[in-house]
Amino acid sequence: MLDLILRNANLPDGRTGQDIAIEGGKIAEISPHIPAAAIAEIDAAGYLVTPPFVDPHFHMDATLSLGLPRMNRSGTLLEGIALWGELRPTLTIDALVDRALRYCDLAVSQGLLAIRSHVDTSDARLVTVEAMLEVKRRVAPYIDLQLVAFPQDGVFRAKDGLDSLIRALDMGVDIVGGIPHFERTMEDGRLSVETLCRLAADRGLPVDMHCDETDDPLSRHVETLAAQTIRHGLQTRVAGSHLTSMHSMDNYYASKLIPLIAEAQMNVIPNPLINIMLQGRHDTYPKRRGMTRVRELMAAGINVSFGHDCVMDPWYSMGSGDMLEVGHMAIHVAQMASVDEKIDIFNALTTNAARTLGLTDYGLAKGNTADMVLLQAQNPAEALRLKPARLAVIKSGKIIAQTPARVSTLSLSGRPETVNAAHYAPNL
Repeated sequence: MLDLILRNANLPDGRTGQDIAIEGGKIAEISPHIPAAAIAEIDAAGYLVTPPFVDPHFHMDATLSLGLPRMNRSGTLLEGIALWGELRPTLTIDALVDRALRYCDLAVSQGLLAIRSHVDTSDARLVTVEAMLEVKRRVAPYIDLQLVAFPQDGVFRAKDGLDSLIRALDMGVDIVGGIPHFERTMEDGRLSVETLCRLAADRGLPVDMHCDETDDPLSRHVETLAAQTIRHGLQTRVAGSHLTSMHSMDNYYASKLIPLIAEAQMNVIPNPLINIMLQGRHDTYPKRRGMTRVRELMAAGINVSFGHDCVMDPWYSMGSGDMLEVGHMAIHVAQMASVDEKIDIFNALTTNAARTLGLTDYGLAKGNTADMVLLQAQNPAEALRLKPARLAVIKSGKIIAQTPARVSTLSLSGRPETVNAAHYAPNL
């Protein structure tokens, strides 16, 4: 007898009426009308079952710290960095762990089961690193948490910044990070990229850099990052996060840069919520949109995935841990509203992001680990529109979170008694 079977599910690839059989924590079969019994059954009722959401760019050491030590009155990136600098000396391991675990609870409820978090290494005490390593250990049964050694103040700009980053790697952090555009000079930024890529190559580690998170079209550290990726043989293991300067670059330069990124087989991680909130702050009108060239990057065959980046911290007072909210914003900012483009956006929250993280055994296929989410929506486009309830979140074949369906009751003469928004969309 099977452990669990989901009946009559729609899948992101367009298949409908599928049963998903689960046994021993693995997907045993996916096909219509599986003639088998199970200990437990879920009637998917024609709703969408998807692999879990993946967040390839987050700051878990800062999450839920909104208002500490005070609010970001301007709402700008630079004030957020300044506020974090004020808060950092007061951080304790217990408080960091508590806030991060609370966020992970929220993430699970949203079907978010893999996260890559940048961890600030600029404070030589490295309490952030100790805390996030402890969080990683605790959430391992239900969240795949990757950690990036991130020199928030600049690896050369901060006192002993490189030494602190190396110590974080020695403590068990997974990935080499950087922020070249925040170094004191463009030359220091270039040197930081070269130094950190060489360090990653020597240690056999991936790279994920905040790169060109600025409106300055002359901030071109991603070019250096792509070149160093090729030089050190780091193809597929490097991610450039944000890349917002690309929205200000002229088309001629971008036409050279995008093929270089593709040649390097880099991953690109825009962060739509944060990019649209923080960029273009020096503009009056016309005002730049603040997100990198998503459509053009995807068209070049580059793996693009979207990050949440922040939730209720010094940089961003909003956020809910819902990756569909991220995708919803991406549709609007990138103006990608066609049926096929919505599929691309949805993939950037799931399969593309899993590829960025190098996840194996991921996805709805026979033999893979039975990790999946049942959404109160019929297809990916509808999921992005509604940001629906996660009716069930399943990890290794076990239900770890459930949310009741969202159905409204009406008291209107001559009208239906209930309204379910998921029943209003055409099957696109």
